[in-house]
Amino acid sequence: MGEAVVKMTQQYIAGELSLRLGQLQALATDEERAREVGRLRHEAERVPRAELRSVVVRALGLADRLCWDSLSCGDASAFGRQAAIGADLWEFGICACLFEEDFEF
Repeated sequence: MGEAVVKMTQQYIAGELSLRLGQLQALATDEERAREVGRLRHEAERVPRAELRSVVVRALGLADRLCWDSLSCGDASAFGRQAAIGADLWEFGICACLFEEDFEF
């Protein structure tokens, strides 16, 4: 039973990350950024748990770039939604024990 629980936990974490990446993808500022998030989402659904840290770190960097894109266009509403998802990704990474709270990307 222990192995099944571990596998379920890994699937749950990957699924939760994929959900958050889908939310970020919906707020992409252009097609290229949407494809970048889509690639991360695809990766999150397939890599071992040990590699999810890298996916979250790259997603945080992409969320940051999306926020800057929105700010440069003067779109405060999009910025707010993107920043909220970025904060959620950060919290998810901490709660899923993918990195420590004092981690800097």
